[in-house]
Amino acid sequence: MPTNLLKVYPDLLDILHLANHARTNSLRGVFNRDIERNVNFKFRLKQIHPILIDGEATMSTLFNHLTREEIVETNADGTFFKKRIFEKDRSMRLHWIKYHIEETKKDNIEIFSIIERDLKKRKDVTNTYIYDLKEEYVIVLEPQRSGNDYYLLSAYYLNKEYGHKTMQKKLKKKLNEVL
Repeated sequence: MPTNLLKVYPDLLDILHLANHARTNSLRGVFNRDIERNVNFKFRLKQIHPILIDGEATMSTLFNHLTREEIVETNADGTFFKKRIFEKDRSMRLHWIKYHIEETKKDNIEIFSIIERDLKKRKDVTNTYIYDLKEEYVIVLEPQRSGNDYYLLSAYYLNKEYGHKTMQKKLKKKLNEVL
């Protein structure tokens, strides 16, 4: 839906009434404009790249991650598997990413870095958070080893009951500088 390209923060994208294909096309249009085709998609002059999965960074993977959430389901034999499903709260706020990355909002915002444990990598990593306190929205960046660029790990609305509490704990561990 072309009108979604006209939406600005704090408006939400109109996508819930659309069929799956039309919804994906509408979200893809916003994603392409703000992220994939945006050569100036930078945070504090550092270029932002898609996350690496199995050593490969793709925009399709990033789009999937920014519009879907991971859930765990159980097979008939009792084994677990993960899959990603459409997540309305993330998707309706997709255009907020660029707004926050550009640091347009000056009040009720916390930008900080912390060192935290990455359970998949089994090591400590540094992540940078852009946390919109009023709208309860979070963007997570990981500085690349070179220190010259970032990976965009995630962006989501704090719609889980533990979300706000988790962010308060992270704020208590923030580093003195944003990395």
